[in-house]
Amino acid sequence: MKTALYLAHLNPVTNAHIEIINELKNSADIVKVMPVIFKSGINEINSKSFPFNFEIREKMLKSVFGNSILITNDYTFFAPFKKYMPPVLSLKSWKLRKQILADVKGDFFSYTGDKAERHMLKIYRLKPKLGQRKLLSASSVKENLYESALGRESSWKKDVPESVGRIIEENWEIIEKFSGLEDQTNRVLGMKFPKDGWSK
Repeated sequence: MKTALYLAHLNPVTNAHIEIINELKNSADIVKVMPVIFKSGINEINSKSFPFNFEIREKMLKSVFGNSILITNDYTFFAPFKKYMPPVLSLKSWKLRKQILADVKGDFFSYTGDKAERHMLKIYRLKPKLGQRKLLSASSVKENLYESALGRESSWKKDVPESVGRIIEENWEIIEKFSGLEDQTNRVLGMKFPKDGWSK
């Protein structure tokens, strides 16, 4: 039994994510997809970089894959996020690894399209396989969503599955909420964290 681990923002789920997950389904018996979550206590922290909460992203994935993949909340960072730094030396980062591998039995590997991320996953013994980096990024789709919310021309719908597009439209108030705000994100060693909860 082989499990593929896919750790990603998935905010929102794009056609590139769908392509990656389909590739993983052809390479493993189980595909465990883990949308990243940031929490302060019991509350999820969302921001312009991370607008959709876990439940909405889970709904996006299920609208495409149903129950053919395993979607979990095991890739969750708990505030204060600075305690996960520096990677490898932080005990909290190794606790996160244990969460990621929860319920994984038998052989496994993790997916990444990024060489730097591959190096980090290798340090954490998550057996990374480097895939081909997709041209479409969730960040560009997100920016197109915000452009649309601000009344500008945007072609975001072509970059997401139709079912995901409907879920985004059902939650359009989230896009409207963040479209006019500044991005409140810390980038540390190539990783993005919400500023809210960084040092609390």
